[in-house]
Amino acid sequence: MKRVLRRSTLVLILTIAFIAGIGYFTAELIMNSRDWVAQPYNAHISGSGGLEQAGRILDRNGKVLAQTENGVRLYNEDERVRRALLHTVGDNSLNISTAVQSKYRSMLTGYSLVWGLNMPQSLRVSHDITLTVDADVCAAAYDVLNSYGKKGACVVYNYKTGEVICSVSTYGYDPQAPPEINESNESEYDGVYLDNVISSSYTPGSIFKLVTAAAAIENIPDLYERTWYCEGSEEIGGSDITCVESHGEIDFKLAMAKSCNIVFAELAVELGAEKMTETAKKMGINMSFEFDDVQTAMGYFDVSKADRNQLAWSGIGQYSDKVNPMQMAIICGAIANGGTGIAPSYIKDGTGDLLSLIGIKGNKKYDLVAPATAQKLDEVMRYTITDYYGDDLFGGLSVCAKTGTAEVGEEKLPNAWMVGYAKDADCPLAFACVVEDSGFGFEYAGPVAETAMIKAAEKLRGRM
Repeated sequence: MKRVLRRSTLVLILTIAFIAGIGYFTAELIMNSRDWVAQPYNAHISGSGGLEQAGRILDRNGKVLAQTENGVRLYNEDERVRRALLHTVGDNSLNISTAVQSKYRSMLTGYSLVWGLNMPQSLRVSHDITLTVDADVCAAAYDVLNSYGKKGACVVYNYKTGEVICSVSTYGYDPQAPPEINESNESEYDGVYLDNVISSSYTPGSIFKLVTAAAAIENIPDLYERTWYCEGSEEIGGSDITCVESHGEIDFKLAMAKSCNIVFAELAVELGAEKMTETAKKMGINMSFEFDDVQTAMGYFDVSKADRNQLAWSGIGQYSDKVNPMQMAIICGAIANGGTGIAPSYIKDGTGDLLSLIGIKGNKKYDLVAPATAQKLDEVMRYTITDYYGDDLFGGLSVCAKTGTAEVGEEKLPNAWMVGYAKDADCPLAFACVVEDSGFGFEYAGPVAETAMIKAAEKLRGRM
């Protein structure tokens, strides 16, 4: 009798576990069906499957970026636009995992848990997706960035609303005629499926001086009364820290404008690893930021094992420092916003029920910089433009910026950077641009950022 009871109990437990398992997987299927249906291993929708009946993708002005005609997926008639927005829109494949056609394919195709991809036409609603990007701005920025023949990224976004106006990444290709990548040409297309705006991290060079400057502003009371002397190099921790030139006697604001390595190396050592780490962490260097329902690549700052010389180099954006382009645009936007960063989005508000379907309920906010610190960073970044580079840049916009020239070794040329924002009330735009293996930040990243910002401002002002 006891044996029968034990067996009955075991059968009951197994039955309950089986029913619970079925219930769990059913719930997962219902709640996550849209994610499952867009996975590469799903033969029903991988490749070009599903796009034969997919909705349109439009830019912020209603320009068609992708549409289906007679069962064929077509992209914008201008090849420049197609190439510029490859990583944002995507192609027929799922290779660019962060692109709209990969992330939101189930919405575009009208996938239904009940009907799958075979919902009757009479029951279908619009599955168009409108983006915040401006096709013309992206094409103009891409032209300059692509002219170098280098990998890179440029992003411009509204730091008040989070709308991404421009997002371009190189290398790229024409989604209307995707290449066949093989051993003979793989070096030409190395990293081509990666959106460098979102998914890549780079040695920052002098743009990281924004972090060191924030730490110094908050922890060194007499910072603005001090002067330093730069002879072009200085021994710190047993090895030389070098600068691009001998600046002579120099104060803090001029050190930022002229990007003096000696001053910021000394500041990093004086501040110490703990305060530098605390500031980098607060400003979001070691975190990912939300970008719709994807995450940006994490930056990196770790001086826990750094010696005195390495700590000095970390303060000028070398050593093991890494940052992501979108991350830097958000940080610059936070400085412009009095310390609060706004999460970016390229899905335009009012795009049907898409935003609620993918769980986006407004732009997340990040407190990255203390308001008083943001104000002082704003002053020195503005001084960098007005008193060093010249205020005739950026088509008359009141821009605050920082350039960077990041040494990466391996017999490569430096990564060129420029980051910043416009203070103009009608053009609240933050930007970040990086060009790999190129040279000086102002020379290479500067023209890309300037083109993107001028074109974006023209479009915003023309719309208002």
